[in-house]
Amino acid sequence: MKNILISLVVLLLTSTVVQAGPEEDRMAFIKYYKAKFPSVPMEEYPNGAYAIDPIGRENWEAIEEFPPYEPFIDAGQEMWEKPFANGKTYKDCFPDGPAIAHKYPHWDREKGMVMTLPLALNECLKANGEKPLKYKKGPINNILSYIAYQSRGKVINVEVPKDDPRALEAFEKGKKFYFTRRGQLNFSCATCHVQNTGLKVRTEILSPSVGHVTHWPVYRSKWGTVGTLHRRFSGCNNNIRAKALTAQGEEYRNLEYFLSYLSNGLELNGPGARK
Repeated sequence: MKNILISLVVLLLTSTVVQAGPEEDRMAFIKYYKAKFPSVPMEEYPNGAYAIDPIGRENWEAIEEFPPYEPFIDAGQEMWEKPFANGKTYKDCFPDGPAIAHKYPHWDREKGMVMTLPLALNECLKANGEKPLKYKKGPINNILSYIAYQSRGKVINVEVPKDDPRALEAFEKGKKFYFTRRGQLNFSCATCHVQNTGLKVRTEILSPSVGHVTHWPVYRSKWGTVGTLHRRFSGCNNNIRAKALTAQGEEYRNLEYFLSYLSNGLELNGPGARK
């Protein structure tokens, strides 16, 4: 296993690998996790730690019988259907309907940046003269919960266009963020979710990075409410005594882009419930 980990890090961090790109990175992660958890099928990875933690899974399945995120889905549906002051609704911005979570994040050529769903929702609001939503807490989680629920079963298919070098640069920046150690604890994302995947931090099993983005937004018992993916990014930075960055800022959007690409081919199953 140590040799497999070394091979993964060498592939992802050196520039000497011939023609290494996003797909080679994704396959390296999958190979590593398959070797570490040989009995876990890929379709289980959207369940996060519960794919590799049978005891935690039992508790999670019990919670899912009466999901704590259901009220947020209902509130989000009301937001989706409620007209803005100008008479329009979210549907005027997203004519394909609410089952759109699988279309994000994506590379926006015109803006030259990674476009996430929360960012697109706020662009819709601003275009219609409405006040934008905060990105970590509050109503943003209602509309995201409804969209996630409507998008269940959709397959992640993030593209890094080969004809736009800016897209690959964003992907590589997300990867660099993932592997960069920071904070007083000198941890990186990979420290927990590659090197120590399957081990415990306090009472929690560290989950694989493949599948991390499939189930958001998430109701966390610790929060007592639903929260966004970028809120979790901030929480991770705080946990390692690093400065939390701005939600929906470039660093976190690029990280989401990288992690989402790693989960290509997996089905969305949000919103989720976690400890």
